[in-house]
Amino acid sequence: MSAAGGTWTGVVEWTAGTRERFVWRGGTLEPLRTERWNAPVNYGCLPGTLNPADDAEVDAVWLGAPLPVGTQLTLPPARLLHLLDGDHKVIFAGPDAAPDPVAVQALLNWFPPERGAQLLGPEQAAAWLAGVGLAPPTSH
Repeated sequence: MSAAGGTWTGVVEWTAGTRERFVWRGGTLEPLRTERWNAPVNYGCLPGTLNPADDAEVDAVWLGAPLPVGTQLTLPPARLLHLLDGDHKVIFAGPDAAPDPVAVQALLNWFPPERGAQLLGPEQAAAWLAGVGLAPPTSH
């Protein structure tokens, strides 16, 4: 969800360098699966958002040192990973890091060429986030 000053709170579901992936459901993390490859970056979501491309929460990426699953960070977006299918990823630099070119390249290499991955700036990330919807409330 958006916070003051253009920052967003996200939760890490998959730690960089690991294969164990979790998913954020109903305010908690649940094991999802063991992936074939290690994640090149910290990967997760922005709870409370809704990406119209896949009807799921907006995907988020945190560059920098590995972050434990469940870590919650509130930061401004550093970039937007724009994909042809509309399932864009918001890139955050991490709590104390600028986007590292090696990590950015590893992220780009993670997506097959047909997805058309390209990096856009923080302004485009903020504009795209302003247009995504909020997730409908879940019933318990």
